[in-house]
Amino acid sequence: MQLLEVPAKEGYVWFRQGIWLFRKNPLAFLMLLFIYLIAAQLAIFVPLFGVIALLVATPGLSVGIMTACREVIQNKRVLPTVLLAGFRTNGKQATRHLLVLGGIYACLVFVLSLIAGAVVNVSDLLPILLKEEAPSAEAVRQMYYALVVGAVLYTPIAMMFWFAPLLAAWHNVPPVKAMFFSWTACWRNRGAFFTYALLFAVLMVAIPFFLEAVFSAFGAETVLSFLVTPYSLLMLAILYCSFYATYRGCFNVPPAEAPPSA
Repeated sequence: MQLLEVPAKEGYVWFRQGIWLFRKNPLAFLMLLFIYLIAAQLAIFVPLFGVIALLVATPGLSVGIMTACREVIQNKRVLPTVLLAGFRTNGKQATRHLLVLGGIYACLVFVLSLIAGAVVNVSDLLPILLKEEAPSAEAVRQMYYALVVGAVLYTPIAMMFWFAPLLAAWHNVPPVKAMFFSWTACWRNRGAFFTYALLFAVLMVAIPFFLEAVFSAFGAETVLSFLVTPYSLLMLAILYCSFYATYRGCFNVPPAEAPPSA
């Protein structure tokens, strides 16, 4: 395994490869996405423990999704149980590494939530979150401020855990080293990741906000819900598929079948 350095335009290539991979088996990826979202919703209903368990399991579940990507490329049948592949098919050592990563991830997210709660006025966001009344200018300002604060605080965590689960499960790298190598890979390819993040920010944040403003102006919020929800699920599935493209783009690993490079 060798770390690669790629130009900024590679972020667009990763995006296109994510679309290519999703199109190979869209039903499989949508199935896995629905299963994950349902499991996350059920976990939220269990006070505290459910959320912690979900965070601890996140690295292992991400390996499951990447395993599905690899199997789709190899034209294999994808079953729902592939989500647990990170804990089942890589050995006990890999399972321990993934659980340690999950524990670290849960702790970091908890600390991040405390910091974010201290710097963002949540009460101003309630009209937007609950949609009880038309949001004020201050509420909108706080919403954008919260998004910026959340992005800034979460970016270092995302860099440490972007590749760490795969490195721990597929390459037997110890958790702390996996986090360091993941950070290094993201930092050395920061131009490509900036392009990649900008593309998905426009597609997953800017476009839905724009559509909401347009439909609200015409009083068609009901129609909007039928458009934005499927669109958001589609973009989320493509995002997950593109994760595998970033792994293949940043590390010299032999592919089973090469996706389009441009």
